[in-house]
Amino acid sequence: MPPRPALPSGSVLISRPDRCVSRTTLQANQRAASEARAFVRAALAEQAAAVVDAPQAITEEFEEARGDAELLVSELATNAVMHAGTDIDVICSLEQGQSHARPREEPGPSAPVNDEEASVAVIIEVADRHPTRALRPHEDLPGRRGLGLRIVDALASSWGVTYDQDEKSVWFRLEIAGQAHRAAPGPTASPRRALRDFGTDSAVPAVGRGGLIAEWPHQAGPTFLAEGSELLAGQLDEDLVAALAGQLLVPRLADWCGVWLTVACGRMRLSQVWHAEEWRIDELRHELAREMPPAILSTASIPWPWPETAGDVGTRGSALAFPLVSAGACQGMLLLGRTGQLRMTDNLAMVVQDVARRIAQSLVTARRYTRQKSISRALQRNQLPDFLASIPGVETAIVYEPYGEGQTVGGDFYDLFPMGERSWGFLLGDVQGKDPEAMSVTGLARYLVRLLAREGHGVESVLRRLNAAMAEESAEAVVNGGERARPRFLSMLYGELQLGPGTEGPHCTIASAGHPLPLRLLTDGSVVAAAEPQMLLGIDDSAVFEASSFSLVPGETLLCVTDGVTERRNGHRQLDDGDGLSAVLRECAGLGAKAVAERIRRTAHDFGPDPVEDDLSVLVLQALPVTGAEADTGEHRPG
Repeated sequence: MPPRPALPSGSVLISRPDRCVSRTTLQANQRAASEARAFVRAALAEQAAAVVDAPQAITEEFEEARGDAELLVSELATNAVMHAGTDIDVICSLEQGQSHARPREEPGPSAPVNDEEASVAVIIEVADRHPTRALRPHEDLPGRRGLGLRIVDALASSWGVTYDQDEKSVWFRLEIAGQAHRAAPGPTASPRRALRDFGTDSAVPAVGRGGLIAEWPHQAGPTFLAEGSELLAGQLDEDLVAALAGQLLVPRLADWCGVWLTVACGRMRLSQVWHAEEWRIDELRHELAREMPPAILSTASIPWPWPETAGDVGTRGSALAFPLVSAGACQGMLLLGRTGQLRMTDNLAMVVQDVARRIAQSLVTARRYTRQKSISRALQRNQLPDFLASIPGVETAIVYEPYGEGQTVGGDFYDLFPMGERSWGFLLGDVQGKDPEAMSVTGLARYLVRLLAREGHGVESVLRRLNAAMAEESAEAVVNGGERARPRFLSMLYGELQLGPGTEGPHCTIASAGHPLPLRLLTDGSVVAAAEPQMLLGIDDSAVFEASSFSLVPGETLLCVTDGVTERRNGHRQLDDGDGLSAVLRECAGLGAKAVAERIRRTAHDFGPDPVEDDLSVLVLQALPVTGAEADTGEHRPG
C-alpha cells in the first residue's frame, strides 16, 4: 500500500471515535485551489482509518466520494480567492455512524452496524473573511469556465452558506449510505462519470448524487428584464431584434439559442443562432434549420430535441422552445439550450416567458415599421421616373438628394421623356410639404405633364392646364378636409427640346412657374437667365403662363435647380444672394454636364457648416457637337 500523504504544515487534526476533523489556512493566491485539493486528499487519507472496518459497500463508495470532495473543494477555494480575496480556512470532517434511515440512538454502547444501517459522511467547509460580499454562484475565474456552486448542488448530498460576524463559509456534505439506502441510479450511475461524459466546460452535470435532475442555472439578476427592455427598445429591424435577443440570453440564461421568425403562410425562417462557443454556431445553425418549429399561440415552453452539434460528441442537454406571441399572433419561436438534464424552475420560466414576450413586442414594432416603410418607398418610387430619355447631341446630368435619413424621394421631382419624333420634354419641380399628400401631388403633376405634352400641348398650355388641375384639387381638399386641410402649391420649371434639320443645336422652349429661374452658360463664359419669373401653380386657376425660346448651341449649358440649392443658408446669407449661383456657374466654363452638376452639389454642401436641410436637385443639359449619323433615340437609367 502506498504511504499516506502527509498533512500540510500548519494543519490541525482532531480525532474522536465517530468523527475526525482537519483544518488548515491557505493564502489567497493562484496555488490555493491545488493546495486545497492536496489538503483534502491528505486529510481523508489520514482519516481513512475510521472507515477501514466499515462494510465493503461503504469503503467502495468512500473512494469515489474522496474524488468528488477534491473536485468540489477546488471550486469553492477558487470562488473564495477570486471573489473575496482573503486568506481562506478549509475544514475537512469525516463522520461515521448509522444511516439516516433511523434516528441516532442515545449514548451508550454502540450497536453492531450492518450494511443497511452503516453510513459515512464527508463534510468540507471553505471560509473567507469577507462576509459582506454577496454570494454569486456563477462567477468564475477569468479565462476559464468554472462550475462553482452549480456543481456543488449537483454532487453534494446537502450544502449551504453560513454567515458569521467576521467570516462567510460555504459547506457541503457527501453522505455515503449502505446498499439498501442508495438512491436508484439515474441516466448516469456515477456523477463523476457524468462529468467526464459532459466535459468540465459543460454546465450542470446530467444528474446530482442520487440521480436527481438539477435546476437550470442562470444569471438573470433583478435588472435582467430592465436591461433586456432597454436593449430591444427602438429596434426597427426584425433580424436585429433576433440578434440582440441572442446576445442578451447567451450565456446568461443558456449555452446557446436560436430565433425563428414567422414568414408568409405560417412558415418560419431561422434568423439567428448564438452559442457561447462561437465556433459551433455554423454547424448548430445547419442542424437547427432542418426542422422548422410550428407557429402556435401558447406561451408555455415546449421540449425540443437536443441538437448533436450543440456540444461535444455524446453530450446531452435540455432544450426548450418558447413561442414569441404578441398582437394575437405568433411572431416566431425562441429556442434555449443548456448542457445537462435540467429542470427550469417556475420563477426562471416566468422570466424567460417575459423576455419572449418583450422580444415578440419588439418584432411587432419592427415589422410595422418595415411594412410602413415599404409602402412609403413604393409610393415614393412612383414619383420619379425609372428611365430618363437620351437626347442625341445633348449631355444630361441629374443630382437628386432627398432630405431626411432613409428617404428615397422627397418633395422635389424631375422627369426627362420623349414626346415624339425628335422632341423631348423635361421638368424640375418642388411641391409644398413632404407628407403622403405631397407625394400624391408630385405623381399627379408628373403624369399629367407627360400626358398633355404627348397630346401636342405646348409649354404654355401644359402649365395652364396643370395649374387649373392643381387649383381644383386644392379646392376639393379644403372642402372635404375642413379647416385642417391646406391647399397644395407647386413650383415647376418645364421645357421642351426639338431637334430640327440644319440647326446648330436643339431649340429650347421653357417656362418657370414660381421656380428658381434656369440659368444659361453661354460659350463666351457669361451667364443669363433662360426664363421669366411667374406665379406658383395651384394659386389662381385663371393664371396665364408665358414661355421663353432660344437655341442651345453646342458648348452652351442649361442649369436648372430647386430652392434647396438657391436657398442654402450660412447664417443669414443664402447661396443665391447677389447672383451667387450665376457666379458659381461661370466658374464651370469648359466642364461637362456631369462635372457641372457635381460642382453645384458640392458648392451647396460646402456653403454652410450645417447639413443641408432641404431636398437638393440639379438638372443640367449641355449641347454637344453632333458628329456622323445621329444616334437613335433611346432611354437610360438616371445616373
